[in-house]
Amino acid sequence: MMNDTHTVDVPITALTTSQRKRRQVMEAAARLFMAQGYGATSMDAIAREAGVSKATLYAYFQGKDALFAAIVGEACERHAEGRPCCLTDHEDDLAGALVALGEGYLSFLCREEVMAIQRVVLAEGSRFPELGRAFYESGPRRMIQWVAGWFAALQRQGRLRPGDPAVAAEQFLALQRGSTLMRRMLGVPPAPDAAEIRAVVAAAVETFLRAWGTGREQ
Repeated sequence: MMNDTHTVDVPITALTTSQRKRRQVMEAAARLFMAQGYGATSMDAIAREAGVSKATLYAYFQGKDALFAAIVGEACERHAEGRPCCLTDHEDDLAGALVALGEGYLSFLCREEVMAIQRVVLAEGSRFPELGRAFYESGPRRMIQWVAGWFAALQRQGRLRPGDPAVAAEQFLALQRGSTLMRRMLGVPPAPDAAEIRAVVAAAVETFLRAWGTGREQ
């Protein structure tokens, strides 16, 4: 889980001194990025908020873009830990595996701390190209590559139609997001609950399999 400073909860006793210091910096940066934006947050301010010297800060991160990428990457890594399980649990049921993957993906995107990161990128990405690049490389691109790799394996097994697996992955993920994510981004109530997410994902998977399924999904 992630705490209210938007970084991952790891028992303090499990971290080395260096890891604790790095986490301290990331938590401080996350607080400032979410409170005052990327552009208004300086490395000096992050060092002060974290209670470390600038030399220590730069020893861990070369710049704000690297720090922001680390925050995004850590959140995505925690989400990624559950992906193999959803595939293993539905090894002989492709539709079930796709639904499990989609539910986890959309639920993750709709979490408030993840929404906060995306809002920062949307608000300031045009002024700071490195921000959008760091976000995309650390988050969406990793997800597309992972799903594309799985889809390529399914194509070799004859369980998905031939075609560019990266295109299939992008289409699958876009179907999951639908209008649900847009409403969440804009703060349009109510926030989606588990039942709505399940229904959205089930419909998206049905549409995806009509385009890419082979009838050998089992």
